Amino acid sequence: MDTFKVLEIKKSVYESNDKQAELLRTELKKDKVFLLNLMSSPGSGKTTTLLRTIEALKDEMKIGIMEADIDSDVDAYTVAETGTKVIQLHSGGMCHLDADMTKRGLEGLGTEGIDLAVLENIGNLICTAEFDTGAAKNAMILSVPEGDDKPLKYPVMFSMVDVLLVNKIDAMEFFNFNMDLLKEHVLKLNPKIKIIPISAKTGEGTDEWAEWLRTEVRKWKEQ
Repeated sequence: MDTFKVLEIKKSVYESNDKQAELLRTELKKDKVFLLNLMSSPGSGKTTTLLRTIEALKDEMKIGIMEADIDSDVDAYTVAETGTKVIQLHSGGMCHLDADMTKRGLEGLGTEGIDLAVLENIGNLICTAEFDTGAAKNAMILSVPEGDDKPLKYPVMFSMVDVLLVNKIDAMEFFNFNMDLLKEHVLKLNPKIKIIPISAKTGEGTDEWAEWLRTEVRKWKEQ
């Protein structure tokens, strides 16, 4: 006979977060604010890619950035140097952001007049994939040095994102990285995903990425 109660807390936490995420998405759609959740492993070039994105779009839309980290302000200072509105979010040791944390971040950022809000999520491919932040779209960056087999190791992440940026393609000659094989792995998990090879260092591919964002922001505002 059981002498204690068993709580399925994981399911409860996810269900509660999903409800909050939908409410946040509804609010953002009403306010015409497009929220992008940007995820990756540490060292993938997320902040450098973000700087390229800001440079490409800053003259045509108002951008706000939320830099999430366990305990650091480095990336926020880097983004602030561009003159872009930015806020730093500290997770207090948690490896992900959920919808409630994201909402509080947006309130701190201030979304009035913002066209594109970007959440630069905490660097990992596990926790961040499991929590809906309320974003309009989810994007991730995979860097060439990480290898073309990452979709096999982290299928949840690759299954849930709308767009995959394959960064550091300028370094492909130095790594045993097969772009065709990567695409094959990813498309098996997520047939509708958009895959864009880029180099945040040289700028290659960032025009296509910026155009994807322009289109998605416009569609969000027209809904």
